[in-house]
Amino acid sequence: MENQQVLKSGEFLVREITPADIFIPEEFNEEQLMIAQTCRDFLQTELYPIVDKLDTPDTDLMKATLKKAGELGLMGIALPEEYGGFGQSFVTQMLAAETIGAGYSFSVAFMAHTGIGTLPIMYYGNEDQRQRYVTRLASGEMIGAYCLTEPGAGSDANSGKTQAVLSEDGKHYILNGQKMWITNAGFADSQVVFAKIDRDRVLSAFIVERTFTGIIVNPDEHKMGIKGSSTAQIFYNDVKVPVENLLGARGEGFRIALSILHMGRIKLGANVLGAGKKAINDSVKYANERKQFGVLISTFGSIKHKLAEQVIRTFALESAIYRVSSDVDIQIQKNKAEGMDKGRASIEGISHYAVEAAILKVYGSEALDFVIDEAVQIHGGMGYSAEMAVERGYRDSRINRIFEGTNEINRLLVVDTAMKRAMKGDFDLMGAAEKLTASLGHVAESASSSEGYYEEKMRYIRNFKKAILLTIYGASKTFEKKLGMEQEVLNNISDMIIELYIAESTALRISKLEGLKGAETMTLYKDILDILIYDAADKIRKAGCDAVYCFTTGEEATVLAGAMQSLNTVAGFNMKEARRRIAAKLIEENQYKF
Repeated sequence: MENQQVLKSGEFLVREITPADIFIPEEFNEEQLMIAQTCRDFLQTELYPIVDKLDTPDTDLMKATLKKAGELGLMGIALPEEYGGFGQSFVTQMLAAETIGAGYSFSVAFMAHTGIGTLPIMYYGNEDQRQRYVTRLASGEMIGAYCLTEPGAGSDANSGKTQAVLSEDGKHYILNGQKMWITNAGFADSQVVFAKIDRDRVLSAFIVERTFTGIIVNPDEHKMGIKGSSTAQIFYNDVKVPVENLLGARGEGFRIALSILHMGRIKLGANVLGAGKKAINDSVKYANERKQFGVLISTFGSIKHKLAEQVIRTFALESAIYRVSSDVDIQIQKNKAEGMDKGRASIEGISHYAVEAAILKVYGSEALDFVIDEAVQIHGGMGYSAEMAVERGYRDSRINRIFEGTNEINRLLVVDTAMKRAMKGDFDLMGAAEKLTASLGHVAESASSSEGYYEEKMRYIRNFKKAILLTIYGASKTFEKKLGMEQEVLNNISDMIIELYIAESTALRISKLEGLKGAETMTLYKDILDILIYDAADKIRKAGCDAVYCFTTGEEATVLAGAMQSLNTVAGFNMKEARRRIAAKLIEENQYKF
């Protein structure tokens, strides 16, 4: 894909790319599929037989299961070979994260270890730190944790009060403070801990070992879900941390924390995809077994509607995930070519796509909540029973809208980060918006006489982009520097952007897929796209109108609201039959195979 166009983060708002420019899951190579199968086999043989016992909870068993994953090499997928890993691409890392996502609370412990527990050291550590820690984290000899959140500092991470003071002999930092909601706390051997040195305004980061004197780990929290994962508070009382365990430069901790959160968000998107597919499989298998009124419930129209909607949202999420994952890989290679250290090249490549990471986190976590909620409903009363897997999935799902920055924070980040990237000169957002505003009466692009199926869909998507640009421009002009205080309006704009990116990613995927498989195989995929875009148009129109009436009134509001209506008008069709066709394939296969 040497000639592939790659958009900068957020640039999709003002630019188009072709289907040839994106990566789709149907292009996974044999090695990638083998890695996914290894992860799947691990869940089947090592995890599912003990999942009830893990949730009692049994932290010793969880740690032993993590170590088994390490022995199989599953903990080294993202790490270079010289540190005991497999040096796999970001796309492959995301595929592994997706597959492990079907592992309930194990996936939380696993992802915390392989992601935020290991990669800060890989990305920001020096060679000595990588050799001492990353090699052992890769094999599972050590289990890692990430200690950022404090009782008074949740979303506002930089307000943390944990302190580090250099000892008189200059050999140690003396660490004092408290961390909470720490995943793997009960058994982690190493911790990446964030603290302020002396009177610094910003955080620094340290590698702390569990065996250091002065560390107290509280008993595990009692949680609604993910009961098998260890979550506890950690106290640091005059803990002596060797100066060589300072991670990165002094004062770089806040940047490390933000960068790692971008990575966590994007990988959470993959994680919930795997959980969603597991819930769909549980749903259809139950629907194909359960009889009411003498017939299988999978024959009922209401059940078919639910199954189809589960598929549509999951397929759409998957399309967006692997589109941006490939972009990340290309950015990483570009960073390396420019001479950047491999660790920094990776994290800078991931962090570049902060807008898309926040989109995947929000859309993915909310899509899974929808899918698993419908899974419980399809199971009826049995869905409320702890005997069924969907009951655990329902409880486990809820944390994903809080993890890695709440969805409220991430919605604000979608808009704020996109606008900041535009102001930096990555793309001309306000210039494009200003041109549209000058010709409000003629903004909606009409169909041409020769328009084909995909041309029609991309025209709708271009109109969605125009609706978003008009809303951003109007809100910016009205509120100016106070726009950041108008969170409701920013949420409206964010919802518009999320729907756009998901719809565009899905349209590009299906168009490319037709080129690979032929038009005769595309009926069901076009059904998915038709419904997705029809629903997206309605959501974007409403969010746009809600925002418009917040920043303008009178004739101007009427004109702008009219533009929202015309820009989000799409052709109607028989959605009932489209959903029934999607459901029929799922019911026939008895598992998700889209």
